[in-house]
Amino acid sequence: MSVAPPEPRHTAPGSAPSHPAWSSAPRKRPSPRQRVMRFARLPSRLSPGDREVLWLYLLTRISIWITAYGVRWLFPPNGDAHQPSALLEPFERWDWGHYLHIARDGYFPGESGPWDKKWDSREAFLPGFPMLLRALHTVIPSWTAAGLLISFVGGAVGVLALARIARLYLPGPDGDRRTVLFFLLSPCAIFLAVGYTEALFLAFALPGWLAAQRQRWAAAAVLTALSTTVRISGLFVAAAIAVHFVLTAARARGHWRSLPWLALPALPAALFTWYLHAHTDDWMAWKHAQERGWFRTFHTPWEGWSHTWNAAFDETQTTGYAAMFQAELVAMVLGLVVLGVLLWRRRWAEAGYIGITLWALGTSYWFMSIPRSTLLWWPLWIGLAGWSLRRPRVKTVYFCLAAPVSTVFTLAFLSGRWAG
Repeated sequence: MSVAPPEPRHTAPGSAPSHPAWSSAPRKRPSPRQRVMRFARLPSRLSPGDREVLWLYLLTRISIWITAYGVRWLFPPNGDAHQPSALLEPFERWDWGHYLHIARDGYFPGESGPWDKKWDSREAFLPGFPMLLRALHTVIPSWTAAGLLISFVGGAVGVLALARIARLYLPGPDGDRRTVLFFLLSPCAIFLAVGYTEALFLAFALPGWLAAQRQRWAAAAVLTALSTTVRISGLFVAAAIAVHFVLTAARARGHWRSLPWLALPALPAALFTWYLHAHTDDWMAWKHAQERGWFRTFHTPWEGWSHTWNAAFDETQTTGYAAMFQAELVAMVLGLVVLGVLLWRRRWAEAGYIGITLWALGTSYWFMSIPRSTLLWWPLWIGLAGWSLRRPRVKTVYFCLAAPVSTVFTLAFLSGRWAG
């Protein structure tokens, strides 16, 4: 099984594909007037391929909205109800409550905090999404609608960047579209359509990675820093960009002058740590919130595997949670396969990103959120698309397997039957 993107032609491992626009030769800086004209022409920059993937994105959003409408009627809060639930209620599940409370009330409303017995450990969630949600709420009265709009726009930016990254590796006209299609029909794609952080994170992280491939290090650092305000995975992307920087440093004049930019993504995490310490007198407040709320205490990977296996198959959990833990095990195996293929192909930067992610998610008491994390593994979706281009049956097999799983996950989430 080949799940990693093939090496770009005529390049060394870790380098950006050869293209005149990505040359390290000095270029004439545009004048202010030219910059304004470029901004004015921005919509026309969408290529036919870009418009195609955005069309796919819109169609899948419509599909999810139709499903959510049906869930209101089929799974009302009261089984004997004669009216459906509220229009946006299917999107108000699980972690959404944490983001809403942070955006509406802040991290430490009143005198409450981790010293309270009923504390919800909200400091485990980074501030990027709640801050944007609060800002958008000033013009959109509905909190839920504001969160959905963030994810809708963020997802569009993310799939556009994913398609452009795919074009660096996959020849032919269909590689980018197939990558996006596999991504949008993945089992956990529902998390891109709700008020969660995945879509917003990808809207920063994928353009940041694309900028790094083009050796635009300042832009890559700024975008990755923004992704770090949304999810801690932004630091993992920053590490991958640092590896890519080192691998390409020997071939570009003046390359090392951009090195200080690589420290920028750590700044949001440092500021958030300082903020939490100022309110809790605990430099490890974020980590302790993870441990207190989600049992993310450090355990060896084999201990985490054992605990997850027991939760999945020893009938100690309800069936919904047992199925969730089974999905965690499958996602971990998939991640290890992706990591192995990336190492075999000497894609060191991407392998570093996947490896750090698996270590972070696989060293807690039990595995948690790994299926959702697959949405952030762009090498997986590019690699699957590349594999399907070489072996056409892969596409059919993928859709036949992914369709029922995606349907189950979507219905389980929207109906509130499963945490995901």
